[in-house]
Amino acid sequence: MSQPLPEAADLFEEAPCGLLVTALDGTILKVNATFCGWVGFAREELVGLKRVQDLFTMGGRIFHQTHWAPALQLQGSLAEVKFEVRHRDGQGIPMILNARRRNREAGEFDEIAAFVAEDRNRYERELMSARKKADALLQAERDTQHLLRDRALFAEQMVGIVSHDLRNPLSAILMGIQLLGRTEGERQVRVLGHVRNSAERAQRLIEELLDFTQSRIGKGLSVKPGATDLHAIAAQAIDELMLAYPATRIVHLQSGPGACIADTDRLAQLIGNLVSNAVAYGHRGTPVTVRSQIEGPKATVVVHNEGDPIPPDMLATVFEPMVRGATEGSSARSVGLGLFIVNEIAKAHGGAMEVASSSVGGTVFTLQFPTHHQRAD
Repeated sequence: MSQPLPEAADLFEEAPCGLLVTALDGTILKVNATFCGWVGFAREELVGLKRVQDLFTMGGRIFHQTHWAPALQLQGSLAEVKFEVRHRDGQGIPMILNARRRNREAGEFDEIAAFVAEDRNRYERELMSARKKADALLQAERDTQHLLRDRALFAEQMVGIVSHDLRNPLSAILMGIQLLGRTEGERQVRVLGHVRNSAERAQRLIEELLDFTQSRIGKGLSVKPGATDLHAIAAQAIDELMLAYPATRIVHLQSGPGACIADTDRLAQLIGNLVSNAVAYGHRGTPVTVRSQIEGPKATVVVHNEGDPIPPDMLATVFEPMVRGATEGSSARSVGLGLFIVNEIAKAHGGAMEVASSSVGGTVFTLQFPTHHQRAD
């Protein structure tokens, strides 16, 4: 004998989903036991006393007002809308709601079916987590490719520098050695001078390459800060530079006390690179001015020369490696690392470089750094 079928009222009460009937303003008119069990409220606490949107979070209420209610009014039904429904104890329950608007003799009302979406919510979280991991892996792959391209460019630059810039002084040294065997007296002295200059140039190029490599592959240029005097550093560097550039007048101006914390050798290297750059690109017969200044917690070194201004399109990249300022037909040449190393020295001291160039004011390179900066390596 077949079992009797459950009554419609039993089907409503014991349905595997939450079932609600609400007025158009959301007031709950009827609710089944399943939904009451999910939210922890007795039927008497919901029917006629609460609106369905009262059970939503603040974001859900706003969405109900701005999207749910207008869409239901226009379309007459909504499907698969996710809401966070609050349990009596305040805990959020992710639910998927479906609604249909009915027009009966008694009036209009909304029928709502609700499903707990814990599994779906967990799936969405796992999907989001997997997507984030995939994005992180993709970014890591892009970073790796970028690093490989940088390394390849770096290797290409090194090969170009060694093959081109070092070849000239080394060739001059070899040729000079050959000539020494066939010359004597005053001519031999001149040849020795050329050999010495070529050897010093090769040494400078090698030092620049070592600094460049350390900056690109390591953690920046190494510095050994200590108590020193900025004016004394500038004065000594200028004395040596005047021997290297006897045809150029180098003027040193100083202001304020000289005491600061810095790497003496690196600051001398910075001044030397800037002055060499100023001599190379300044107008012949015009002076190069070096100003050292300390004012409060700030130390400043300024190198100025008169000459053709740096083109505006080059100003933004003048501190990048391999940027050469020589114009066509100019005899001035460099390895293209001097200003890059200058900028790295500035950063190692917690400071920064600036450059300004015009036909009226000439070219001005300015270093500013804190007088008591101690680099943490």
